[in-house]
Amino acid sequence: MANEQMRAYWATGGKGWVEHRDLFDSELAAFADAVLAAADPGPGDRVLDIGCGTGILLAEATARGASGTGVDISPAMVEGARTHVPAATFAVADAQTDDLSEGGPFTKIISRFGVMFFDDPTAAFANIRRAAAPGADLVFVCWRGPDENPMFTMGTSVLLDRMDPPPPPPDPTAPGPSAFADRGRIESILTGSGWDDVAIEAFDALCDYGSEGSDGVDERLTMILNTGGGRMAQDQLEPALGADGWAALLDDVRTELRRHLVDGTLQFDGATWLVTARNPA
Repeated sequence: MANEQMRAYWATGGKGWVEHRDLFDSELAAFADAVLAAADPGPGDRVLDIGCGTGILLAEATARGASGTGVDISPAMVEGARTHVPAATFAVADAQTDDLSEGGPFTKIISRFGVMFFDDPTAAFANIRRAAAPGADLVFVCWRGPDENPMFTMGTSVLLDRMDPPPPPPDPTAPGPSAFADRGRIESILTGSGWDDVAIEAFDALCDYGSEGSDGVDERLTMILNTGGGRMAQDQLEPALGADGWAALLDDVRTELRRHLVDGTLQFDGATWLVTARNPA
């Protein structure tokens, strides 16, 4: 089955995103705002959100008068989205292989960090385009590489360094957060799947984890433990170290994060691509 690894990953990984929905949405708010500004959904638009997560983009799109459909491979995410955004329709679906036409054809197709997880991204974007109206807009945001995003490794590296054996270096084109780091690869995928007028622009925004007097360290630690690397480390190390050893290791992560406070809070620049394209009329 296509995307089986991602299906298994998000079956459990999505639960942490639902539990900490407000934290994730707060830290990624600038990127959601960039997608919405570029897509500009409004009355009369039919919006399809790919990898919709807990529904933050469709909450805003429907508030602006659009109708909205969200699809995600994670049942937990979809259930969370249905709870938080009752004005939209949500379905557990694989955007690479499943029929996405219900509720369409769509005039706006959007995504915040939801399109980097396909086994065959060209096939996925061709399938997505089949649900698009002629002239429909595609807008998504995706991460650039780890070298430009210190949040990917800072703190997480403390956990991964303790693993035995250590995890192998990730394949830069494998499904995952950095799969679309290469601008040329994105362009090739979209043109190869039939999209026109492809534009790819760098979009950077500050992620400040501090709130209500917090320095943001525990907030960032929570997010780390709900990423692939954090969950992998916890699954191996917590049983091996025991409760006290695991707690001590988490304190080491906090110490590392506090070395990077800026004006008393933990802050990172998030480096992304803001991508737009159009379905041929």
